[in-house]
Amino acid sequence: MEPPLYWILFNAFVLVAVALDLGVFHRKAHRIGVREALAWSAVWIALAMLFGFGVWKYLGYERGLEYFTGYVIEKALSVDNLFVFLVVFRVFAVQEEYQHRVLGYGILGALLMRGAMIAAGSALISRFEWILYVFGAFIVYAGFHMLFVKHGQEHPENNFLVRFFGKHFRVTQGYRAGRFFARENGKLFATPLFVVLLVVEITDVTFAVDSIPAIFGITRDPFIVYTSNVFAILGLRSLYFLLASVLDKFAYLKFGLSFVLIFVGLKMIVEPWLHIPVIASLGVVLGMLALSVMVSLVWPPKIIQQNQGKTGHV
Repeated sequence: MEPPLYWILFNAFVLVAVALDLGVFHRKAHRIGVREALAWSAVWIALAMLFGFGVWKYLGYERGLEYFTGYVIEKALSVDNLFVFLVVFRVFAVQEEYQHRVLGYGILGALLMRGAMIAAGSALISRFEWILYVFGAFIVYAGFHMLFVKHGQEHPENNFLVRFFGKHFRVTQGYRAGRFFARENGKLFATPLFVVLLVVEITDVTFAVDSIPAIFGITRDPFIVYTSNVFAILGLRSLYFLLASVLDKFAYLKFGLSFVLIFVGLKMIVEPWLHIPVIASLGVVLGMLALSVMVSLVWPPKIIQQNQGKTGHV
């Protein structure tokens, strides 16, 4: 178990990083271009790698491998979040310059909720070890479920909480720039942007139910689970703006993600009888993701090819 000082220093770093990101570097609402998104993605990935090498040096080889494997899994699974974010912003017609603000505060809330979920999961595992089999079976189910759910079938505006909020609380008829709340006629109203933020938070919790148990399949160390999760989330906004325009090209990525979940779930179930080294797990995860991306680029579906052909004739 890592000393409390490690937890304090890491969380202090996260708070400072988020405060600088939201309050200094992205204080003014603006459209995030590819170059800016690429630069920030590189920054977050570099920080995650540096932290991983620190884990490797101070906590040992095995913990370092666990961190990198957990980070890759969480980062890969977060790509599926991006598809849903894209649908949410399109359905609610959120202007591009305000999307970063929604994702910023959404990720801040996600850090708090995931921290609580990881603490609860760690407590359950330490007290009821058999729950790992339940997690494993659920992850396998989630992997097969992902195979048969098509992107674009989501209808976030029909979410129960969204409809409940719109029915029982005052919501403005239109957006009020980048504000989540507005005061009109002496009364406080929520704006549609706040409703979008709720959807983003609900989406993240839904995906966390899959991803957090998946990392427990690699390591039971709550510090490694938490830090790998946090670093993957911190870079999620930049990754969204970097990949939003090309996500449709990775048509077979969901198959890679599905098999990653199935593999991790089966690993958790068979662990008492068959130990799979962390380095082997990392190799399998990277291999599955690389193969799905390569197949998507080399053999894109006919619909994508036809759309590219039509675009080329414009």
